Amino acid sequence: MIVLDENFPESQRQLLRGWRIPIRQIGYEVGRKGMKDDEVIPFLHTLSRPTFFTLDLGFYRRNLCHAGYCLACMNVWQYEAAVFVRRLLCHVYFKTKAKRMGTTIRTHHDGISIWYLHAEKETHLDWETGKELKP
Repeated sequence: MIVLDENFPESQRQLLRGWRIPIRQIGYEVGRKGMKDDEVIPFLHTLSRPTFFTLDLGFYRRNLCHAGYCLACMNVWQYEAAVFVRRLLCHVYFKTKAKRMGTTIRTHHDGISIWYLHAEKETHLDWETGKELKP
């Protein structure tokens, strides 16, 4: 299940739907309107292997990695978020739910930063080649 944070703009939600990406948004189809950040993680534990997309970079923390979900933080302008959601879901390393589980991801124009479950260091990938970048 792909879950959008409540802070995703309606225009971006509609773009994703137009591209036939099956999404659910907190406060609309799942959860409740006005959920606080500290309520989101316990809520994700109640879902079956969700990938949670947010514009809130406060979720990009190593200690939030969990085998039961994926956190994807969009470090982009809010009106280009849908494009980066689609780019991430089509990326060779993350195109299946199984490949995304246990990761906390930050997407940005220069690439993808990832914390893997139990990893000692952050990994950085190039968008185009998928190759690991040296920090």
